[in-house]
Amino acid sequence: MKKEKQAPIEDEAIKRLIRADERINFNSVSNESGLTKATLYNNVDIRKRIEALRQQQSQAPTSKQVKREINESNKDALIESLKRKIKKLEDDNKQLREQLKVAYAEVYKKS
Repeated sequence: MKKEKQAPIEDEAIKRLIRADERINFNSVSNESGLTKATLYNNVDIRKRIEALRQQQSQAPTSKQVKREINESNKDALIESLKRKIKKLEDDNKQLREQLKVAYAEVYKKS
């Protein structure tokens, strides 16, 4: 039976951070792996990997940035939709007030 080679601690930590959509940097990898930042900085391969992933993430828009852009582009449509909704509610309110006046008048006539 062959024994499977286990991935290094920092690799597993990086994979977990990526799956959780967390930022990759020396602090986050250190916290996730339990390794010191000095260890991460001193290992050339690990250091290059973290720096490369950090660079990739800095170039990709964050989910907050994407959401903000979507919100900006949909802002006008949302405003128009809300205006229509307000108008309908105002019309409904006016109609209900008229019905209430009629109902009060009927109650007044009966008393």
